[in-house]
Amino acid sequence: MLGLIGWFSLQRQQAPIQPIGLFTSLPLLWSDQTDLGSEVRRDQPPHWAKAVLARHGQIVPLDTLTLAPGPRSLTGIAQLVIAQPRVLSPAENVALDTWVRGGGHLLLFSDPAYTEESPYPVGDPRRPQAAAMLSPILARWGLDLQFDAGQPLEHRDRDVMGVTVPTILAGTFATRGQANCRLWGEGLAVTCAIGKGRVVALADAALLERSDPAGAGAQAFGLLLDGAFLAR
Repeated sequence: MLGLIGWFSLQRQQAPIQPIGLFTSLPLLWSDQTDLGSEVRRDQPPHWAKAVLARHGQIVPLDTLTLAPGPRSLTGIAQLVIAQPRVLSPAENVALDTWVRGGGHLLLFSDPAYTEESPYPVGDPRRPQAAAMLSPILARWGLDLQFDAGQPLEHRDRDVMGVTVPTILAGTFATRGQANCRLWGEGLAVTCAIGKGRVVALADAALLERSDPAGAGAQAFGLLLDGAFLAR
């Protein structure tokens, strides 16, 4: 089906472009090469996700989630992408919840078993977060992230709101019966109206892997951005 996301896509050209905050442990804006020479090489291709984000708005990288005034805080940002983040501090959980309830729109990738290879060893802060640990903020929104450790390690294309989403070892969201949230794709995704804001969450981040020869990840990412940010 064309579905909800397809309708949002048709509206994109009519919507004003706004800055997009990005909070992630994934190398979407920088190289994940370990040697300095590779880092500064001009022919090192950028991650495709950077271009997809830039088409939707000016990218504002965030190192922390705070509402304190400043050029890299949640203040002044209405759209936010959180992708496989590090563990949030208690203050960051409070700030994020307050920001969403005040009208912020969030696209969240919370993968319980991220599989893309990294050149950095376990324990290195530059290594992508292997398992998203967001239980405090998810619980605040009435959500639980579940994971079937017995599922096969294989690529699966799943349908979410009319979008084909590539997944590997995906999790599943469960709600606690609240009417403000809706599950999609057998729990692969969830959409919630939280206060004046909106959360679109995906229990997998495989579509953000750098290797995307057929463009399926880029297409899915763009459509999910539309769905998260254009709904009012």
